Amino acid sequence: MADVASRWVKVLDQTRCIGCHACTTACKSENEVPVGVTRTYVKSVDVGTFPTARRAFQVTRCNQCEDAPCVEACPTGAMYKRPDGIVDFDKRVCIGCKACIAACPYDAIFINPDDHSAEKCNFCAHRLDVGLEPACVVVCPVEAIVVGDLTDPGSKVSQLVNRSPVAVRRPEKETRPGVFYRGAHQATMDPLAADRPGGGTYAWAGQGPPGPRRVLAGHPHGRNSSAAAIVSYDVPHEAPWGWRVSLYTWTKGIAAGAYLAALTLVLAGRLAWSSDLFRWAAPSIALFFLAATGALLVWDLKHPWRFWMLFVRPQWRSWLVRGGVVISAYGAALVAAFGAAAAGSVPAEKVVAGFGLPLAVATAAYTAYLFAQARARDLWQSQLLAPHLVVQALMVGAAALWLVGVPIGTSGTGLAALVAAAAALHLAMVGGEAMPTHPTAHAHLAVAEMVRGRFAAFFWAGMVLSALAVTTPWTGAVGAVAALLGVAGHKHAYVQAGQAVPLA
Repeated sequence: MADVASRWVKVLDQTRCIGCHACTTACKSENEVPVGVTRTYVKSVDVGTFPTARRAFQVTRCNQCEDAPCVEACPTGAMYKRPDGIVDFDKRVCIGCKACIAACPYDAIFINPDDHSAEKCNFCAHRLDVGLEPACVVVCPVEAIVVGDLTDPGSKVSQLVNRSPVAVRRPEKETRPGVFYRGAHQATMDPLAADRPGGGTYAWAGQGPPGPRRVLAGHPHGRNSSAAAIVSYDVPHEAPWGWRVSLYTWTKGIAAGAYLAALTLVLAGRLAWSSDLFRWAAPSIALFFLAATGALLVWDLKHPWRFWMLFVRPQWRSWLVRGGVVISAYGAALVAAFGAAAAGSVPAEKVVAGFGLPLAVATAAYTAYLFAQARARDLWQSQLLAPHLVVQALMVGAAALWLVGVPIGTSGTGLAALVAAAAALHLAMVGGEAMPTHPTAHAHLAVAEMVRGRFAAFFWAGMVLSALAVTTPWTGAVGAVAALLGVAGHKHAYVQAGQAVPLA
């Protein structure tokens, strides 16, 4: 093994790179990377205007971050950092949750289609450990890839990093990458927008298959120009979390909101502790949807039979682990609520409620912190996301209770008012997140995808239905159903739009 005081880094000299893809093929051969995925590839962008147009290359791969978001997000420690600074992976304990993919600001991690585990560039650590250079370094015909110990002042990488101008990708994410670019054109470094000499800007126009892809001019976060850059080769990337994660946020909201809404009415004096709605309906609905939430989470894993590793080898910085603990504790509180109801003991119900209230809130809100670990998904970095999730939980929880409670003879007045109030607040919060001004280009484009792009139908259906939910005190079941469907539409649009903008 390498000296524990060392830090392996890489310099990619784009002034030398000729775009031959030898590094890509060597990596595939050395690491048995299957067709359709890559640990490293050479992106190319045609920049400039005639007669000075040229093709710029960028070698794209894992950035070996000192503060690696993938390591923080991984729930089992399958992604880990070695003492020499290399971010490596252990496929034996990967559960295929894709949290590392969502967390990576560089789109450098993928699921291997053969073994269904997360994988990426690891500096060919198995070669370094026996004194060999990585495969890509060996085959590069122009010596554009340099690997070495940054802490050794005599090493070539140390001299390049400390004595020549180099850049890193996405420095604003504060991951402190261990991959440095020398002479890289900004058009290859930033997939969204770049100022060029002459003021031109470009912006990503959509994902698609490999090959030529037009990039728009006049990005809203840059200066308008008729100039354009053309991405001549890139590798498409898929959103790591699909419809099952969108649905899980909805079922979890109902699970948290059913008990939370009933308890809110009890504490407000609108519902008795001994009522059937609070004693039986609320915990029943909550447990049913909590079980559905757990099933969706396990179903979304690439290794569903390894889900137990979340509990036997937890990596506690991951909000997947913390969320699993919160959900489990909340489930235990709901079971205790049934016990107190069966005993007919109001004092016991009050004790359970003392634990159930914060656990219900935490169950609704923890996804905000899970999403926040995806540092480069700027739409998800809002400080209002946690309270918004609680508001949505109250909205759908109260709606589900209304649909169950009114048929069994419970007055739905308080529940209908709670649905209406939560729906109005939900609409106001959505209006704030969909405003046209955003702190980053990534957030702006994600909102554009949500409001006007691929997910606009879900978003606007959610808005119309949520507006109808405000009328629940007058429309009854129609408003309650609209509340449930409205939140479902918004959640799907929000979750998918947050992943729609490329990072590489």
